[in-house]
Amino acid sequence: MPKRVLIIDTSVLSCWLRIPGKDRCGPRDDLWDFDRIEQLLTEEMEAKSTLVLPVATLIETGNHIAHSNGDRFVLAQQLAEVLRKTAEEEEPWAAFEHQSALWKVDNLRQLSEQWPKLAAQGLGIGDATIVDVAKYYAGAGMFDVVILTGDRGLKSFEPTPTLVPRRRTK
Repeated sequence: MPKRVLIIDTSVLSCWLRIPGKDRCGPRDDLWDFDRIEQLLTEEMEAKSTLVLPVATLIETGNHIAHSNGDRFVLAQQLAEVLRKTAEEEEPWAAFEHQSALWKVDNLRQLSEQWPKLAAQGLGIGDATIVDVAKYYAGAGMFDVVILTGDRGLKSFEPTPTLVPRRRTK
């Protein structure tokens, strides 16, 4: 069974950090809040899943914190702790360096060519880079990749799992 990788979107990270005004996300029939996210992440960590913090999620969440009416210092410390764990590749977090290939010239050119069409569909550039992160991990062929988000539009870009053929019994 492939290892599970969860790509953390801004909407979910903001809920998990309990940023005021951003502490719930998703449609009414699929609402995400701290308790739901905490339960899921606890289960995933026990299952040895890997959590991935895309650069776009870090930047967007940092902006939400800086503009929140909550205790910005405490919230920033919480995000900084996630960043530290990611930088040090502390389990369950994947290191940022795994995403570095996505920021090279060829990939940025490709993003510049593809993004206008995605924007016309309502996908922001941050979300487009999150999709690229998901495709990067899915392309490795050994991961079951999940985009953990409250945004159905972004979720629709989640890579489909690669089916592993089963042996036939004789």
